[in-house]
Amino acid sequence: MACGILSSTTHLCSISTANSWRYHKLQGQPPTLRIHCSNPSPDIPLTSDKVQNNSLPMTGGAFDFKRATTSLTDDELISSPKRVTLVRHGLSTWNEESRIQDSVGIPSSERKKKGSSNMSVLTETGIRQAERCKKALANIPFDGCFSSPISRAKSTAEIIWQGREEPLVFIDSLKEAHLFFLEGMKNGQSPRFHLLFMLKYYALEGIIYLNLKAVDAKQIYPKEYTTWREDPASFQVNGIYPLRKVWGTAREAWKEILLTPGEHFLVVTHKSILRALICTALGLGPERFRATDVNNGGITVFKFNPRGEAMLQNLNMTSHMYSDHVYLY
Repeated sequence: MACGILSSTTHLCSISTANSWRYHKLQGQPPTLRIHCSNPSPDIPLTSDKVQNNSLPMTGGAFDFKRATTSLTDDELISSPKRVTLVRHGLSTWNEESRIQDSVGIPSSERKKKGSSNMSVLTETGIRQAERCKKALANIPFDGCFSSPISRAKSTAEIIWQGREEPLVFIDSLKEAHLFFLEGMKNGQSPRFHLLFMLKYYALEGIIYLNLKAVDAKQIYPKEYTTWREDPASFQVNGIYPLRKVWGTAREAWKEILLTPGEHFLVVTHKSILRALICTALGLGPERFRATDVNNGGITVFKFNPRGEAMLQNLNMTSHMYSDHVYLY
C-alpha cells in the first residue's frame, strides 16, 4: 500500500502513526504513515512523494524510558502514565515590537489605575494563532488545561479551551520569568520609533507604572543586557538569579500537573517558562536555557511514566500554522 508523505527542506515535522497503526492493525490492513512538515516560508511549496509500505510502520516508539530522566514528582508515583502538551501563547503586542516581556500582566480593568494602556496582550495575529491551535488539537481528548494567568497566555488558553467542559486552571507557577528593569524595554531589533514601556518601581505600597518613551535595553543597561543575552544563567539583580528561580517554579508546575488525576493535560504559557519546563523535564540546568526554542503557537509533547520521568515526543510543532493540519497522538 502506498503512503503519502509530505516533505520539505524544513526541520520541524509532526509524525502521526500511532492511531493509524492501531486502526489498520485491527482491520488487517497496513497503516498509512502521515508526516506533516511546517513550512516557515510560504513561498517554498511542500511536495508529495510516494513510499511503499507493505506491513510495518517506518518508525517505532520507545519500549521503555525508565530512569532516562530524573523524577519530576520527587519519586512520588503518579496515578497513571501521562501525556502533557505544552503550547506557547500567540503573538503578543510586545513580541511584535521586539520588547522584553513582562511577568505581571496587569488586567485591563487595572491599567488606567496603574498608568498603562499598552501591556503585552494578544495581537490579531496572536488570536488567529490561538484559533489554529484550537483546530489542530480538536481531536485530542484532554482531561484539563493549566495556564499562566497573565493576559496573553490566559487569552490563548481560553480560545483553545472554548467548548470543552474539562477544567481550565490558572496557576502562578506558569508565569513568565521576572527580569526586573529589563521588562518592557526593546531588544534592539525593532524600528526606531517611539513606543511605550513600563518602568517599574518597587515600593512597600506596591508597583507603580510610568509611561516613558521606549529605550533600547542594551543602551541603558549594556552589561546586564549582554549577560542576559549571552549568559542568561548568570544574569542577576541584587543577588537574585531569575533563571534559577524560574527553574524552581517550573518544577513546582510539573509536580502540580503530574499529580493531578488524569492522563492528558494541556499547558499554555510563555517562552522562558516553557524553556524551563522542557529543560527540567530533560534534566538540564539553567545554563542550557537557550538550547531549545519555541515559536508562538508552537506545540511540544511529553510522555511521563508512573515515576514522573519524562520522554520528549515532539518539540515545537508548527505544521498547524501553515496548513489545516489536525494532530492525532
